[in-house]
Amino acid sequence: MWEKAIMGMAALRILSGSIEILAALLILKVNQVEKALMINSGLAIVGPVILITTTAIGLLGMSDRISFAKIAWIMVGVSFILIGVRK
Repeated sequence: MWEKAIMGMAALRILSGSIEILAALLILKVNQVEKALMINSGLAIVGPVILITTTAIGLLGMSDRISFAKIAWIMVGVSFILIGVRK
């Protein structure tokens, strides 16, 4: 069937999408720009956490098949993504 890493990565992405949908519904419910902005700002935490966790699960699933140097390059790439989004 599917590997455990694949199941974990997919579950995290489903969770992330569900959080996004719930936040959108909550924004519609509050119907105030200030509160909607606060909800949207809270989502800024979810994205990077899911990205890092999903990448970590994927790397752990591949750790026996790729070298440490490639894992380090992937982590550097993820770091650059987070730095680029932040600034």
